[in-house]
Amino acid sequence: MQLSNYHKGDYTPGKPLITCALWYLFSKLFVECSLIPFSFTRVFLLRLFGAKIGSGVVCKPGLRVKFPWRLQVGNNTWLGEDVWIDNLAQVTIDENSVVSQGAYLCTGNHDWNSDEFTLSTAPIHIKDQCWIAAKSTLLPGVTSYSGAVLTAGSVTAKDLEAWTIYSGNPAIKMKQRLRSS
Repeated sequence: MQLSNYHKGDYTPGKPLITCALWYLFSKLFVECSLIPFSFTRVFLLRLFGAKIGSGVVCKPGLRVKFPWRLQVGNNTWLGEDVWIDNLAQVTIDENSVVSQGAYLCTGNHDWNSDEFTLSTAPIHIKDQCWIAAKSTLLPGVTSYSGAVLTAGSVTAKDLEAWTIYSGNPAIKMKQRLRSS
């Protein structure tokens, strides 16, 4: 690869540069900041910049969101400390789900076979009642179907089946999870 030939493909940030710069400033000062313990401040700013955030959402200190206008979070969902939502593409997290401390949701990658190191993006969708455990990673294009669990430190580039527990790098199916009522 020749990085001087880098090509971002058809990717755009989705908003003007001034909006991106303002989000970066407000995010660093108020969303990522560990000195501000209040979830409602993070939720307010995410909504202000275009995120669709349901009621009862908890956003812990250290949360990083690349582009809030590409984020949708359902009711009663928790985003833990130091979660990084690197959403070059849409990230949707449905209701009653947890993304735990230090988890990484990555929607972009590069073609390492291309001299242009071309950027490609794909959305991530975490459906209802999922748990993406601490320090785990979801890669571009992954859907975590209802009730799936990705255990701590695990990495997946493939969809997670409903009501199934996955573990490892690469994550493999461990066992079925009991459905909650």
